[in-house]
Amino acid sequence: MKIGVIKETRPGEKRVAITPRVAKDFISNGFEVIVEHNAGLDSHFRDADYREAGAEIADKERVFKEADIIVKVNPPSEDDLPYFREGQVFAGLLFPYNNSELIEKLAEKKITAFAMELIPRISRAQNMDVLSSQSNLAGYKAVIIGADALEKIFPLMMTAAGTIRPARVLIYGVGVAGLQAIATAKRLGAIVEATDIRPETKEEAESLGAKFLQVDVGDKSVSEGGYAKEAGEDILRKQRELVDKSLFNADLVITTALVMGRKAPRLITEEQIKQMKHGAVIVDMAVEQGGNVELSKPDRVVEKYGVKIIGKTNLPSLLAVNASELYAKNMFNFITFLVKDGRLNIDKEDEIIRGTLVIENGNILKK
Repeated sequence: MKIGVIKETRPGEKRVAITPRVAKDFISNGFEVIVEHNAGLDSHFRDADYREAGAEIADKERVFKEADIIVKVNPPSEDDLPYFREGQVFAGLLFPYNNSELIEKLAEKKITAFAMELIPRISRAQNMDVLSSQSNLAGYKAVIIGADALEKIFPLMMTAAGTIRPARVLIYGVGVAGLQAIATAKRLGAIVEATDIRPETKEEAESLGAKFLQVDVGDKSVSEGGYAKEAGEDILRKQRELVDKSLFNADLVITTALVMGRKAPRLITEEQIKQMKHGAVIVDMAVEQGGNVELSKPDRVVEKYGVKIIGKTNLPSLLAVNASELYAKNMFNFITFLVKDGRLNIDKEDEIIRGTLVIENGNILKK
């Protein structure tokens, strides 16, 4: 089978779906790899690096014409659609519940498509989990961005001129991104608090040195398949009341809360921002899905009531080298699981296949 790697066209996107090292791994496992010219350049992987790994370099038209499986980071663009041919396979991020029009157009091409963000959160699929690998890097970068915007240092510092108190960091959401944000803020010397509606995250947050602010959810189920479920307004209100004191004292706030296939929950209101510390910074990692913070705007810094609100989309792209390396390895593990003896093995009884399969030979299974 031949793997085709397409250059990303989303504005600001620097990642690539397959790196030269992983291309070499594919070739060692009996695959062929064909890469669009300069597909990896923004991630600092040159065409020469791919050729050295044994891959071919070609224009976009030839990649689509020859490849059995097309891989990307982002969903196919409108410019990609005319190149798909019947029977071809696509693997990448698709977000079918938010992209119904795209899914219908892909189905018209009678292709088979897998959404990598729908990899189930089970132990045997951990090495394919692109959301985890990319969120891990995003959580790190969010703290770095926040630290850069904050006009004070993180650690306790004792000097001849006096003692500088450590910064206080509050993190909403103790998933993969939140855990990395906790770890990064602690390494920089901050006092860290974290909150999540899922009580099972308490131990993980505390193991990294954060004080956990636990929301009383009663007997309600607030998680499913390792992800937070959509919470009712009563639970969100309880969370706001619980964390208000910490929020108003925080120097940096990181919000990471997402609900699969739905708009991000609103965690911080404008009224709360009015009461925050003058000079505080908020980094809203969920801004692309509607935002956890009432005033946040995609790819903008909003300053209001003395607070900087940073809404940065596509944080993993800011760490394109590492993000591409991890994504490519996730993709390798998925495709080598999907292809057996040179043939596509779509076993819908398998949880991984069933979870990620969006289109099968033109038939839409998820939208």
